[in-house]
Amino acid sequence: MAGPEAPTRSAARLLTALLAVLTVAVVGACSSPSTGGETVETEVVTGPRTAVVDAEPEPITTDPEPALPATVRGADGVETTITDVSRIVAADRSGTLAQTVYALGLGDNLVGRSTPSFPAIEDVPNVTPGGHGLNAEAILDLNPTVVLTDTSIGPLAVQEQIRAAGVPVVFVDPERSLDTVAADIESVAAALGVPEEGRALADRTLAEIDAAKDSIPAEHPEPTVAFLYLRGSAIKMLGGPGSGADALIAAAGGRDAGVLAGLDSEFVPITSEAMIASSPDIILVMTHSLESVGGAEGMARLPGVAQTPAGKTGTIVDMDDSILLSFGPQSGRVLAALVEAFYPADES
Repeated sequence: MAGPEAPTRSAARLLTALLAVLTVAVVGACSSPSTGGETVETEVVTGPRTAVVDAEPEPITTDPEPALPATVRGADGVETTITDVSRIVAADRSGTLAQTVYALGLGDNLVGRSTPSFPAIEDVPNVTPGGHGLNAEAILDLNPTVVLTDTSIGPLAVQEQIRAAGVPVVFVDPERSLDTVAADIESVAAALGVPEEGRALADRTLAEIDAAKDSIPAEHPEPTVAFLYLRGSAIKMLGGPGSGADALIAAAGGRDAGVLAGLDSEFVPITSEAMIASSPDIILVMTHSLESVGGAEGMARLPGVAQTPAGKTGTIVDMDDSILLSFGPQSGRVLAALVEAFYPADES
């Protein structure tokens, strides 16, 4: 579903914006206020680039000492007592829970994980090898002492079956955004009996997010960025409000194209009308998503892409699938990588 037509850029509106010293986005260029009170136009740097971030979370400690038993109330309202964290299964769609366990210093205790991964845990058994589906028998065969999960993965009957077998199952809030990062980290830490490490990790992550925001150039374009979620010919979606990417784009100094186009869903199928209405200067995409449609050439063949400013200039920013929307302890580093990709210092 396409949103309303993009706002007009008449000379009168542009003049009003200039006099008010407001930032105005234009096709292929954006304005930002100068220190002298005048408005200077700064062009969006064009061309493809990869936003690079080290996918390996840095543990906040190497030798945590869990204080157990720990009793917590999960996002499902169930109160659970954990007495042993020596064998942890962490399963959610984005891989955030495994990242958090590792960053808390308990990576050696992971015995099961979901598909999103990073080098340090690649050898840990994947409990969702077919995608997002859990298998109770496969998980129980790992003899877990605690399972961390959320409702982004299922079916719910499997998680309930594991709980019925006597394994503590803690549900974490499935909502992921920059605003939930600290609370999510601390909730996982509380369940694993390491609340002090959780507070320290949350503080470090928030500091890294602030540092990334501070790294945005003082005079920068305000690019309109469209997030596309692609899986070959089967899934071609444009992100809108609540996609997760919209929060990252805004924090990096950009404007989410789907939001500007008036989309009312997190994702809508890509159509020529939706893409043209969103009019992005930059297309943001996961690396494997880009590969799944045949790279930049395949991207240009998607409906409406070639008619957008980003399509005309080939301005595509890609980032590793397993980390872009994870919203875990790597959030500050993800944001810093996007800032660097949106405003390349050596090309500006």
